[in-house]
Amino acid sequence: MPGNLSFEALAAAVDTGAIDTVIAAGIDMQGRLMGKRFHAAHFVASAHAETHCCNYLLATDLEMATVQGYMSTSWEAGYGDYVLRPDLSTLRLLPWLEGTALVLCDMLDHHGHEVPHSPRALLKGQIARAEALGFTPMMASELEFFLFEQSYAELRDGDWQNAKTLGAHNVDYAIFGTTKEEEVMRAIRNGLHGAGVTVECSKGEAEVGQEEINTRYSDALDAADMHAVTKNGCKEIAFLKGRSITFMAKYRHDRAGSSSHVHQSLWKDGKPAFLDRDAPHGMSALMRSYVAGQLAHAREITYFLAPYVNSYKRFTEGLFAPTKAVWSLDNRTAGFRVCGEGTKGVRIECRIGGADLNPYLAMAALLAAGLAGIEAKMDLPPETRGDVYKAEGVVEVPRTLGEAAAEMSASKMLRAAFGDEVIDHYTRAALWEIEEQNRVVTDWERRRGLELA
Repeated sequence: MPGNLSFEALAAAVDTGAIDTVIAAGIDMQGRLMGKRFHAAHFVASAHAETHCCNYLLATDLEMATVQGYMSTSWEAGYGDYVLRPDLSTLRLLPWLEGTALVLCDMLDHHGHEVPHSPRALLKGQIARAEALGFTPMMASELEFFLFEQSYAELRDGDWQNAKTLGAHNVDYAIFGTTKEEEVMRAIRNGLHGAGVTVECSKGEAEVGQEEINTRYSDALDAADMHAVTKNGCKEIAFLKGRSITFMAKYRHDRAGSSSHVHQSLWKDGKPAFLDRDAPHGMSALMRSYVAGQLAHAREITYFLAPYVNSYKRFTEGLFAPTKAVWSLDNRTAGFRVCGEGTKGVRIECRIGGADLNPYLAMAALLAAGLAGIEAKMDLPPETRGDVYKAEGVVEVPRTLGEAAAEMSASKMLRAAFGDEVIDHYTRAALWEIEEQNRVVTDWERRRGLELA
């Protein structure tokens, strides 16, 4: 759901001293919360209308490097400001931070227009496109992560080597196993619930030390907002408990990666538009075209589901990360899985994305592809059955960031949906990531070649 705190309730809580801090945060290219902490009295008095941030927040990498080569901003252009406009419908308490509330912001230029390549604006644009066709996009994401015994400071002091998971063995669905992690996971569930995030459950996942947290199906923008708040909240709560979490897609080559499956459907007039009880599997013609669009454009949108070099190391046979862009019924080896067959919950689950994705960009790209399928009235190809890892003659998920970036850049569908400026912007982000990988000498290279080369 949207935030759980009205502006009037915030003002009253500020008057009593119950809230003294308001975090106003936009979303960066990596899906992180970026903004300012306001004294709550000042936020209520004036900053609730707008504040400002450097425009480099939409032109940096994970390490906040001032990357050159973007048309939107540069040293030559002077790195000016964007406006951060609080979306007061997202105002919420953050129970794990004393006296603190959070509001998410849209990023605008000085003419009052949303910045085209800002993640929240991209998703809102595709939602508007669906609404113009009479549909409400509904989505949910499932976030996986690894929970470590050490704090971030301890990991950093150890040069990020020898991270030890809190769990010592596979506790997939295991209650006793996850009891050992409850100090953190209970705090996460309750904290997020108190922040207005509709948490359904947490569970152990299928790798040593791996966890999953699920939030309730909601409209697409709220689903992305909940994802962003959840990710930030998990890290903060773990930090406050002296632990740490990673959402890397693949933190060790000998362990399974962490995914972020995205469930999707379209609704119309309060009813599931994907459902036709008389059709095979209960899949309406609309749903079939939507899924067909995602299959047809799967390679083009993969960058938005797997944005880093590391993301592609997750695509490994036999570890539940898909390698083929096909659809199947309730089959976890396929890139796209139909769930809820024949029920009002019938939906498509995209299993390609890793936990490192930006939810706004991923959901926007998935929507764009699905809507392209509807507009073109695409026919859904036959289901791929059995072990999809062994399927031949089908579309492969890109196996490197360079491959995915080339597909994105060449995509007529994405350029029509997002605009040339946006695609060029994110192509630059992908190429920078590759340039950095090519520049850096890794531990693997030293171990392999320092003596033997």
